[in-house]
Amino acid sequence: MKPQTRERAEIPDRYKWDLSAIYPSWDAWDEAYARLGALVSAFASRRGTLASGPGALLEALRAADELGRLAHSVYYFPALFHDQDQRDNAVGARRQMAQIQVARWQEAASWFNPELLEIPLARVREWMAGRADLAVYRFAVENLYRLQTHVLDAKGERLMSLVSRFDSTAAEAYEALSTADAAFPTIELTDGRRVTVSYGEYRSILTTSRQQADREAAFRAYLGTFEASRNTYAALYNGVCQRDWAAAQARGYGSTLEAALFVHDIPPAVVETLIAVTRANAASLQRYHRLRKRALGLDRYCLFDGQVPIVGLERAYDYDEARAWIEASVAPLGAEYQALVERSFERASIDVYENDGKRSGAYSAPVYGVHPYILLNHNDTLDAVFTLAHEMGHSIHTVLAHANQPFVYSDYTIFVAEVPSTLAEALLLDHLLERTADSRERVVLLEHAIESIAGTFFSQVLYADFELRAHRLVEANQAITADVLGDIWEGLLADYYGGTLDAEPLARLTWARVPHFFSTPYYVYQYATCFASASRLADQILRGAEASRADAVGRYLDLLKAGGSGHPMDLLRRAGVDLRDADTVESVVGRFDTLVSRLEGELPGVL
Repeated sequence: MKPQTRERAEIPDRYKWDLSAIYPSWDAWDEAYARLGALVSAFASRRGTLASGPGALLEALRAADELGRLAHSVYYFPALFHDQDQRDNAVGARRQMAQIQVARWQEAASWFNPELLEIPLARVREWMAGRADLAVYRFAVENLYRLQTHVLDAKGERLMSLVSRFDSTAAEAYEALSTADAAFPTIELTDGRRVTVSYGEYRSILTTSRQQADREAAFRAYLGTFEASRNTYAALYNGVCQRDWAAAQARGYGSTLEAALFVHDIPPAVVETLIAVTRANAASLQRYHRLRKRALGLDRYCLFDGQVPIVGLERAYDYDEARAWIEASVAPLGAEYQALVERSFERASIDVYENDGKRSGAYSAPVYGVHPYILLNHNDTLDAVFTLAHEMGHSIHTVLAHANQPFVYSDYTIFVAEVPSTLAEALLLDHLLERTADSRERVVLLEHAIESIAGTFFSQVLYADFELRAHRLVEANQAITADVLGDIWEGLLADYYGGTLDAEPLARLTWARVPHFFSTPYYVYQYATCFASASRLADQILRGAEASRADAVGRYLDLLKAGGSGHPMDLLRRAGVDLRDADTVESVVGRFDTLVSRLEGELPGVL
C-alpha cells in the first residue's frame, strides 16, 4: 500500500522520478541554456543561404534539429521540477526562462520556411535525389510545400496574421464567463450538507451520489448558470463558427471541416463516416442505458443519471500491484514491447504519489535523448490503475519513435497518439477480467470499460456531429442562436440516446458546457478515431490464427516506431487500419456490445 504522506521528502525514492538523467545539476542546465542561446543566434545568421545548394540546406536542417533536441531538454528539466512542486518560485523562474528562450528560437527560425519555399520544389527534389543524407528530410520538406496550397501572398498572410490576434477571444471569453465570472449556486443535499455546485462538485455529485434527487439538484443548479447566459454562449459560439468559415474561405477551402483536416492530410470522409456509422449503431448505446435504468432501479432516467456507477467496490489498488498487472497485460504485444514496459518501470522515471504543491492529473513527457517521464497522482483507485496503463502506452510509443526516427520525425500527431494509450487500457482490462474471481469486481471492471467507450467514443462523436452541423449552418448563411443550438443538441440527444432519456429541459443546453467547442473546434473527433483504431488493432492482435496475430503485432510496433514520419492516415493504413472503412468504426460498437452482454450476465449475481 502507498504510504499516506503529503510531504515529498517522506515519499520513498522508488516512487519518485530522478531528473538527473536530463542534467546532473542546475549548473549543467545553466551551461545548456547558454548554449541554446548561442545556437539560436547562430541559426539566425544562416538566413539567405538556403538557395546556395543542397549542402547549405542540409546544414540548416541539421542545425534546426540540434536546436530542437537541446530545447527539449532545456525546457523539460525545469518544467518537470516545477510540476513536482509548483510552489518553488526559483524553479518556476527557470521554467519561464526556458519558455522565453524557446520563443526566441521560434522567432529566430521564422525566416526558414518562407525562404525554403522560394526555391522551386523540383530543384529541392533534385537535391534530395542526389544526397541520401538530405533525403532523410523528404517527407518534412514535401509536406511543407503541400501546406502552401492554401497560403496567401505576403499581403494576404500579413492580414491573416493581424486577424489571428483575435483567434482566442471567444475561448478566453468563454473561460471567463463559465469559470471566473460564474456565480455557482449552493444547494442542500439529501444528507443535509450544503455544497456550492462548481464544475468539480457537479462532476463529483453526478459520479458518486446514489441519491437521484442530489444528482438532479446538482444538474439543475450547474446548468442553471449556463441558462442565465445562454444567449451570450450562443453569441460566442457563433463567433467561433464565423471565424472558422471566414478563415477557410480566405484560404480557398471548400468547408471549415476541410480546412481543419488539411494540415494532417485527413480526408473529410473520415469524420463523415465516423458520424454516419456511429449514428447507425446508436441502438447499442441505447441498450446500455436501458440496462443502467433497470439496474439502478429508476422509474425516471435522465442525463444526470448516466454517470453514477451501478455498483460500488471498496477496494484499494496498490501501485506495485498495478505495475505487475500492466507488465503482464502487454504480453500479447510480444517480448520486445513487454521488456520496454518493464524497463520503464525499473528506471526512476515515474513520479507516483501526490505531494504538497505537485501538479494534478497525469501525463507522459517525451524528453528527447533521455527517456519519457510519467507524472501520476496515484490514489489506489481503479481509475488510477488505468491511468498508469494509459500513460505507459504513451511512453512506450515515445520510446519506440525516438529510438527509430531522427529528431525531425520523433513527434507524432494527436490523431495517432491516443491509439497506444487506448490499446494499453484494453489489454489491461482483458487481463484484469481474466484474473479476478470476484463477480462484483468483474461488474466494476466491465462498467469502467463500457463507460470509457461511451464517454470517449459515443459522446465525442455526438460532439463532432454537433460541431459539423453548426458550422454547416454558418457555411449556408443560416443563423446561429441559442434556440438553434438547443434544437440541434436536443435532436442529437434523441438520435443517439433514443427513448432512453426522460425529458429534462436543461439537457438541451449541455452543449454550452463543452470547452472544446470554443477553444479547439474539430478536435474532439480524434478521440473517437483513436478509439476506433485501437479497437481494430486489438481485434487483429488478440483474435485469429497465431501467424496473423504475430503479423498484426509487427505492424502495430512499426506504427509506433514510425513517429511522425508520414501522414497519420498512411501510417495507420500500414498498421492495418483504414478510418474511411465503416468496419473500423463498427469494431468499437462490436466491442461495446460484447462488454454490455457480459455486464448483463454478471449483474444478477451482485444486485
